[in-house]
Amino acid sequence: MIGGQDLGGVMGFGRIEAEADEPIFHSEWERRAFALTLASGALGQWNIDASRHAREARPPTDYLSSSYYELWLKGLETLLLAKGLMTAEEIAAGRASTPPKVVGRALKAADVAAALARGGPADRPLANPARFQAGDRVRTKVLYTTGHTRLPRYAFGKIGRIEAVRGGFVLPDSAAAGRGEAPEWLYTVEFSGRELWGGGADGKLQVSIDAWESYLDPA
Repeated sequence: MIGGQDLGGVMGFGRIEAEADEPIFHSEWERRAFALTLASGALGQWNIDASRHAREARPPTDYLSSSYYELWLKGLETLLLAKGLMTAEEIAAGRASTPPKVVGRALKAADVAAALARGGPADRPLANPARFQAGDRVRTKVLYTTGHTRLPRYAFGKIGRIEAVRGGFVLPDSAAAGRGEAPEWLYTVEFSGRELWGGGADGKLQVSIDAWESYLDPA
């Protein structure tokens, strides 16, 4: 979706300042927010794309004024409410007041390391051949949508070149909306900086993004 999270190429926000020796977590509550999100995701009630969309689908003023892990917590609250795993009153009170909903699975502490090492592969076999090959010129579509998409706004309607064919992968746009995995061919597409940001951009700049087949048309 087009919102506060899609800032690539947007001017006026200043430089990104790198923090020397930045810790993984700045506060204990951030560590707990991370753990809660992983444990809740392991319940199997939503997928990673729905989780991302729950974090990004916030009013821009809320998104831009929230820290990284504040967004994780807000997204988690959205999902817990939507799935009936918690009520708004319980969130406000900070404690359960209704019987827990029965779920099919749970992530136990002893299994966390193995689960994280295993990950969640999103590659899928495809029967249909790839529409594009390395070297092909393509134009990205203009995808103004309230749903989830991995095509960044700065690349809408731009001409690039297929750099690599990556194989079949779950389509995030479909998975986040609960419409199934709908796997598609995934490509790495290379653009010139001037194609993306005009003649004032660095002429030597090249930007590559991963784009699903439904994001692309022949150029």
